[in-house]
Amino acid sequence: MAYQYDKRVLVTRRQECPETSQKRIARIMRTFSITGIRLRRRVRTTVPDPAASPVPDLFQRDFTATEPGRKYMGDITYLPLEGGEFLYLATVLDCFSRKVVGWSIADHMRTGLVADALRMAASTRGRLDGAVFHSDHGAQYGSRAFAGLCDQLGVTRSMGAVGTSADNAACESFHASLKRETLQGAHDYGDSDTCRRTVFAWLTRYNTRRRHSANGHLSPNEYEHRHHTSKLTLAA
Repeated sequence: MAYQYDKRVLVTRRQECPETSQKRIARIMRTFSITGIRLRRRVRTTVPDPAASPVPDLFQRDFTATEPGRKYMGDITYLPLEGGEFLYLATVLDCFSRKVVGWSIADHMRTGLVADALRMAASTRGRLDGAVFHSDHGAQYGSRAFAGLCDQLGVTRSMGAVGTSADNAACESFHASLKRETLQGAHDYGDSDTCRRTVFAWLTRYNTRRRHSANGHLSPNEYEHRHHTSKLTLAA
């Protein structure tokens, strides 16, 4: 069996050589003064509330829409800071253009975080009456306070299956892109203020300049502008 190593990393082909034991690997690592890499602690952002009322899945993994303002999706992701601390980002995306119409950053994951993001979406769009909002089964989205806010705004809730990330895949992909492009390989954003500025700048660029494959390689704002222009032309 061949090993590739330097002073820090040992790469083994366990699948090709199943006879390799953990003790043998440990012995080789000690010989070359190699230590294992400790991965960053995973932060769980989806914690279901067992007491929450059931909400149907109205999306069925269809994250598209024929018009702006009809279907929205939301999620929470963590933003790592120096010293092992975190901020949390809640977003609301329009399924038509993938535009970020609402977002909120806080040092907690209480219901207020997602409620603020939805209120911003209502302010951005002017109204949310008749829209469907899709999320995972996080306790924040299943809370009575959030359900009451949705009722107040005229929003119908939708939720995917418990523990199935594919039922909210578009939001998962969006947050992965955000962290990949803003962290650029770094372990954290530094301090809280730097994190907020960095994420705000990226979200602004995402809506106004970043091209999206789902939009025919147009930015969300440009895609919606062309849609509205086309509708006005047809109406004339």
